[in-house]
This record gives sequence, structure tokens and C-alpha cells, in this order.
Amino acid sequence: MTTTTPTGADVMAQFIPQSPLVAKLGIVAEVLHGDEVRLRLPWDPSNVTIGDMVHGGAIATLADVTVMAAAWAGADVPDSLRGVTTSMSLQYLTPARSTDLIGVGRALRRGRTLVHCDVDVVTPDGEAVAKAIATYKVG
Repeated sequence: MTTTTPTGADVMAQFIPQSPLVAKLGIVAEVLHGDEVRLRLPWDPSNVTIGDMVHGGAIATLADVTVMAAAWAGADVPDSLRGVTTSMSLQYLTPARSTDLIGVGRALRRGRTLVHCDVDVVTPDGEAVAKAIATYKVG
């Protein structure tokens, strides 16, 4: 019998749908492997701040979950699975109105336990909504 070691992408594919806040917001993974991950926050009127403007907290959550996915996508899975965003800077560029949002994340540099990532939050048409730079600790 052959057993395969789970990858970080496998771990994220299982974790993302089971995380209560992620599920509440409806965030789904579209791509979890390779050099770039993609997560989608579907448009939902309950995620607005006023009118049809997507709440900044929902955008920040999408960025944070995308950072986590990008950090784990290329990481070896340790025996004791732990991870946390240690820092994140988020710049809001324009309001998102009545639209899905996509978090596009990349690992910029991988250290032994710290992974430096960036995330672009964009509309499905590619309009830039927010930009995040973050450090995530794996292991």
C-alpha cells in the first residue's frame, strides 16, 4: 500500500471550507497550487458596510485567508500543523460595489518558518480593490 504525504495545498483544500468565519463569508478556493493561489469572496448583500459597498472587514478577511493559502501552497506539512499571520498591511484602493472579489496571493520569500506574501484583491474584471503585504508563520 502506498501512502502519500499531504501537501500544503491539500491541507488548505480541507481547511478553507471547514473554517467557520470563512464559511460564513462564503470564501471558496479556486486555485491552491503553483506560484499563485486564488480565492473568491462571492457577492452577498450581508457583507456590505452601507448600500452596495463591500465591507472592509470582509475584504481584509479575504486578504488574510489568501495569505494563509499562499504560505501553505508551497510549504511542507509538519507533523504538528500550526500557522498564523504575524503581520499584515492592507491598502484599500477603491470601493468594491455589488461584485465578487478575488484574492490573488503569492509567496514572495520563504524562510524556514516565515513566509512573506502579497495579495491583490481584485474584481472578476481585474479592477484593483486592495493590496496586502503580509508575513505568515508556518509550522
